[in-house]
Amino acid sequence: MRHFAIICVLLFVVAQLALVADEGVIESTKASQDMVPSTDPAVPFWHVARPVYADKGRYGQTLQRYRTEIRSRWTEKNLYFLFICPYEELNLKPSPSTSTETYQLWDWDVAEVFIGSDFQNIRRYREFEMSPQGEWVDLDIDLSKPHHELGWTWNSGFVVAARIDSAAKIWYGAMRVPFSALQRRPPAVGEKLRINLFRSQGPPPNRVAVVWQPTMSDTFHIPEKFGMLRLIEATAK
Repeated sequence: MRHFAIICVLLFVVAQLALVADEGVIESTKASQDMVPSTDPAVPFWHVARPVYADKGRYGQTLQRYRTEIRSRWTEKNLYFLFICPYEELNLKPSPSTSTETYQLWDWDVAEVFIGSDFQNIRRYREFEMSPQGEWVDLDIDLSKPHHELGWTWNSGFVVAARIDSAAKIWYGAMRVPFSALQRRPPAVGEKLRINLFRSQGPPPNRVAVVWQPTMSDTFHIPEKFGMLRLIEATAK
């Protein structure tokens, strides 16, 4: 009985540590080589990635049914993300194009990464979006400008992949972002970037915004509410 009690305490401590680790920080685990973005969470590339979960509304309310798992990895050249997105109903753009950038993709179902390397001017950052159909748009955001959405003409060279499992009602999206689009210096273990992670889910008027770090605002563009992405070394086998 005593051993059982000890095990329960240890499990509780581990669970609490996991919650603390997830609070405001996503760890990106180093990979030895680059790869084509994969939407399969079972491939070895994603095994060692430590997930965080976007399961809140903009104002912090719990959205458990849309709990979105996000994993990240990095190499000397690129930063990778995998989104695992449960859905009820998709809001998809007709006649999608995966060969050209889609302006106003944010009006449809998307997964989004906002990320910045400038800790002095946090109102300047990059935005990366992908849809369940593999559409994409990237933006150079400068909130000092009155129309920051015009930053969509910037081109980062990022790559996306997506697929929809309609039977399970889950869509998967992966992206590969060049570090050269984020900063001038090469990445290093221990480095931190400012980040937030989002989803837009379902058609209007019942469209749902799913966030990792609640913005406490009607807009995603609140850099003061960003969390941190930390680059860590590969997990020892």
